[in-house]
Amino acid sequence: MKLSAKSRYAVRLMLDLAMHLGRGPQRTAALSEHTGVTVRFIEQILKPLKKAGLVDSVRGAAGGYVLAGQPGDVTLADILRVVEGDLGLTNCCLDAKICHRAPVCKARQAWDRVSHALEDELAGITLADLMEGLPPGARHGCDDSA
Repeated sequence: MKLSAKSRYAVRLMLDLAMHLGRGPQRTAALSEHTGVTVRFIEQILKPLKKAGLVDSVRGAAGGYVLAGQPGDVTLADILRVVEGDLGLTNCCLDAKICHRAPVCKARQAWDRVSHALEDELAGITLADLMEGLPPGARHGCDDSA
């Protein structure tokens, strides 16, 4: 299982916004420079995050994007739910009614258990956790070649 580039970039962008909290809105060009994500893709990623209330936008000459809350209040699960939807590993984990075997399926029970463990872990990691130990201006993105 791999996270999509969109999910990885969303976390990277949200971390950058958290690191710049209190320094005013960040323009997409600055976000692109900090994160290595193209301006066009940034706009696609931030739109649903804004709709979900995780990001605010500011219009005007000094406009841009800001984190809507505090870094300690935003979890990886929050971000990934917006970008990916539900975090279940399989469709039957999300809705047992879609498969007539669900009540007796041992594989589904395993996928469901793993899905809950993954979601619990993601819900336990905040942007503030990711910021720990990062000096201002530090590169914080992951290598996309991996």
